[in-house]
Amino acid sequence: MLSRRYAKAIFDIGSQHGNLDKLGAELRTIAQAMKQSPELAATLSSPAIRRSDRRKVIDAILQRINAQPLTKNTIYLLLDGERLGYLPVISREVDAMIEEKAGRVSAEVVSAKALDPAQLSQITAALEKLSGKKVSISRREDPDLLGGIVAKVGDTVYDGSLRTQLRTLRDELSK
Repeated sequence: MLSRRYAKAIFDIGSQHGNLDKLGAELRTIAQAMKQSPELAATLSSPAIRRSDRRKVIDAILQRINAQPLTKNTIYLLLDGERLGYLPVISREVDAMIEEKAGRVSAEVVSAKALDPAQLSQITAALEKLSGKKVSISRREDPDLLGGIVAKVGDTVYDGSLRTQLRTLRDELSK
């Protein structure tokens, strides 16, 4: 996969230069800007817009975040190869590699209502035990769950929602 190869190269170069975390953070910032602004993403990744004009936009962004030279070179390389549209995916891959190297994993926890600190602490401890790694949790609420939680750690989903339990019960009763 193209984005994975770029991410691996970026990870290796960042590791060699000893500024992998800063590089990852700067790429993440630009990728988030592209995700939040479809117009920016379209402008930066459109070959119909002159590369020199896109470079001016990129220069302004890089200057605003006070990007290090390695980040600038990476972004310019993606621009020159008409691969800037892949930046959000590349950034996500780099982040996953950084987390893996540090022995951390990101988890998304979705609950029907807000979790109190004690519940969050219990969930974090359980996910750390299951994954064997330090877990960094992002939270989201979804009233459609009715109750319980759904936790996604890497590619693994732990579904303890009431909605799923009711669906499973319905399926069992209808057999």
